Amino acid sequence: MKKRNVLRKMMAGCMAMGLLFLTACSSGTTQGSGTDKGIQQRVIKAGIGLNEDHPEGQGLLKFKEIVEQKSGGKLKVQTYFSATLGDDLKMTEALQAGTQEITIPSTSPLVGIMKEFGIFDFPFLFNTSEEADAILDGPIGQKLLEKMPEYGLIGLGYWENGFRHVTNSKRAIETADDFKGLKLRTMQNEVHIDAFKELGANPTPMPFSEVFTALESHTIDGQENPLATIKSNKFYEVQKHLSLTKHVYTPFVFLVSKKFWDTLSSEEQKILQEAAIEAGKYQRQLSREEDQKALDELKKTGVKINEISDQERQKMAEIIQPVVETYAKKFGDDLVNELYNELDKIRQ
Repeated sequence: MKKRNVLRKMMAGCMAMGLLFLTACSSGTTQGSGTDKGIQQRVIKAGIGLNEDHPEGQGLLKFKEIVEQKSGGKLKVQTYFSATLGDDLKMTEALQAGTQEITIPSTSPLVGIMKEFGIFDFPFLFNTSEEADAILDGPIGQKLLEKMPEYGLIGLGYWENGFRHVTNSKRAIETADDFKGLKLRTMQNEVHIDAFKELGANPTPMPFSEVFTALESHTIDGQENPLATIKSNKFYEVQKHLSLTKHVYTPFVFLVSKKFWDTLSSEEQKILQEAAIEAGKYQRQLSREEDQKALDELKKTGVKINEISDQERQKMAEIIQPVVETYAKKFGDDLVNELYNELDKIRQ
């Protein structure tokens, strides 16, 4: 009897140890990749810098709709617009800290976090949105997304901010010389700042949320943004001239906090990934439709709109070329060469 009791105790101890081991292993797997947790009740805080009526805002609402539908309402997306949670950089830092779950910033302010994103800031890089799509959705765009976990971020794809144009209160910009002396708000981005300096402007980086007031008070003369942003934020109310410079194409990158991502199950991760891509396709199409609508509506506001000739755009590109060469070394000559080689293939 004693032997049987001892044997039972030993077996019970082994079973307890085994269960403890399995629990520990399961917990470790769940924490890292979340493979077995299914869909939990969660609230996901998602913020952007632009207004709700902007194509990016509409894209975020589409993302929310898809996530909540696919999760049966268990994953709730709380949306914040108009830089309510801070500018692009502050929100990205909040993702790294784990205090916010999602943001969709322009790639330009992220260069201070991950320098390789600077390749998309080269002026006059893309001729069309379709060229940008091919690069962003291809090997180069994917390579940059795969690097993001090193910085506490998960990249789920690219949306469209669009081609940027210049507005100002002083004069039409028709030639490179017309930039001289203009105090222009830029993003907090070295390539943009140095490119405008090369053209003779006085670039002034500031958070986007401060731009309208600075234009209204003439603290700055002008700014540069895509047409949808110019319309959505009513910059035409405080600017006389809109010059269609098309000087930079800026993508948005869909970011998730890695700290948050690592707590998700594989099923939850799949829902967010699929929703980001599906909403991204919707957002890009909306952005391109809105671009033309915005131009038509801006013409009705009384703002003076002028085109830039191909010859003048080429002159501007030549003036800025030393800036491109300098930053190509900083961002990585191999990456830059790969970018231009891919563009050559696309254009053939």
